[in-house]
Amino acid sequence: MGMERSNSSVIRLPPGFRFHPTDEELVSLYLKRKVLSYPVPAGIIPEIDFLRHNPSDIPGASEGERYFFNQREAKYHNGSRSNRATRSGSGYWKASGKDKPIIGSRNNQIIGFKKTLVFYQGKPPRGTRTDWVMHEYRLANDCMVTSTNWVLCRIFKKKRNSQVDMEFMDQAVVERPGTPPPLSSSSCVTDNSDENAEEVSSKEEYEYNRSP
Repeated sequence: MGMERSNSSVIRLPPGFRFHPTDEELVSLYLKRKVLSYPVPAGIIPEIDFLRHNPSDIPGASEGERYFFNQREAKYHNGSRSNRATRSGSGYWKASGKDKPIIGSRNNQIIGFKKTLVFYQGKPPRGTRTDWVMHEYRLANDCMVTSTNWVLCRIFKKKRNSQVDMEFMDQAVVERPGTPPPLSSSSCVTDNSDENAEEVSSKEEYEYNRSP
């Protein structure tokens, strides 16, 4: 597509600074200005044809979340569906859930939508789900003042929920035959009460010895 720029054109933030815009800021301050060919604040979001890459190969994605502009291409010449498969055929992006409307704080109207996609390795429909997630932002129809296919994407690798794993392990320990049940909250309160009682008793004895 001839739209990808070198990394030298992207501004790198100093150590300690993070780029964390809200959904509304991404749509109104970045995507809309891109669509209208206006200067975008800070050259921090590059143009990337992400279908040329696996998620892990997108520059900067392995370091955390990464933002970039992309031009959607139709899956078929006479259709409106977007192509979601990588050009190498190694995987594809699949939509997950419904599109989320983005409401503008000034006029309380829908200014855009956010689509969530998950990357699958292999060929559809039997691909293997991965932890790579992408949020694709697009303008609302009434904001499309010009014909464009520009979208703004945020890609990141989802962290596994270790809390769920811990709860499963705790449940497995309780259900294992021959394993005593965990202490109840009442037994813990009782133990604390005994410790407090000993502390109070020692204090009273100390005060008693000091009294004339």
